[in-house]
Amino acid sequence: MYALFRPLLFLLQPERAHHLTFTLLDLAARIPGLLRLVGGDRPPADAGVDLMGLRFPSAVGLAAGMDKDAKHVEALSRIGFGFIEVGTLTPRPQPGNPRPRLFRLKADHALINRMGFNNGGVMEAVDRLRKRRPGIIIGGNIGKNKDTPNEEAIKDYIACFDALYPVVDYFVVNVSSPNTPGLRALQEKGPLLEILRALQQRGMQPSTLNPSTLNPSTLNPSKPILLKIAPDLNEAQLDDIVAVVKESGIAGVIATNTTISREGLRTPKTEVDAMGAGGVSGAPVRARSSEVVRYLRERLPRPCVIIGVGGIDSWEAAKEKLEAGADLVQVYTGLVYEGPALVKRINRAYAAWNPMVVSDTPRMDTNEHG
Repeated sequence: MYALFRPLLFLLQPERAHHLTFTLLDLAARIPGLLRLVGGDRPPADAGVDLMGLRFPSAVGLAAGMDKDAKHVEALSRIGFGFIEVGTLTPRPQPGNPRPRLFRLKADHALINRMGFNNGGVMEAVDRLRKRRPGIIIGGNIGKNKDTPNEEAIKDYIACFDALYPVVDYFVVNVSSPNTPGLRALQEKGPLLEILRALQQRGMQPSTLNPSTLNPSTLNPSKPILLKIAPDLNEAQLDDIVAVVKESGIAGVIATNTTISREGLRTPKTEVDAMGAGGVSGAPVRARSSEVVRYLRERLPRPCVIIGVGGIDSWEAAKEKLEAGADLVQVYTGLVYEGPALVKRINRAYAAWNPMVVSDTPRMDTNEHG
């Protein structure tokens, strides 16, 4: 049914279509059976994954950026996602970059966005997540405010970490968005290691967190921390990421964010140039993100977790990430072009392809080295 609605949605500006789609999704979630008509479905029972001490209902998650403010968690959980990553959230609300800031590259099954971490601030999301239905796995993607100097960025990450700690299941440190000036400089080994070590220490010493936002009886001081990286890193930079992951002791990596590259696009260059700056997501980033997943897996054996994201718009694309060494996958742009049925198709194919559940126990496969 989504295929019938998509041409109408694509007549609207992308950001307006996004808000309308989620309004309709929330309404559909309140009417029994309606989500199935648009392609949504709960994952098969044998599609679950045990990882990082968590039970994921399926290996398919929603990438950050689609539900920045945790407004649609309930509806999204009902169309088959095994986990939902909210954010990127910042300590203070910020409007993001001026509109228009989201563009479709239809010929490429891609998007360009320069949203700029637009969100209502971390505390608004915390209030919503406190009310969520139990059993929904939530990741908290955290960043810094645009006007926070890089030298003080660690304070913003800690503020978000403290606030979200009671209401999320894992964290993602975002230093790879191309849409906040200077942010990607934090991917350098020195500042990145400082941020991750501080958050690791923060998690292991829960008594130092803000007591007004914590319930000590339910506190889990070992919530996983993942790092989201850009696809534009070279091998030397990826080697630094590997070293940072090992030295900091974080749970793993999300590979990858959007790319600043414009190579290989089918959309005419004049049209792309007119859209301006921003990160490309969708099919054009698929191959590079899979390369990054493979490179990291060769150097980061399990139980280090890798979540593959970038150009997943079919089971074949998801399988490519899994065979490269990813433990879980996330979709974003694929949902825009394929609709909720994409999640159902991947879940069913995954259950048939790999009925043996991934666990915290290291497993041997052709992507393991050492």
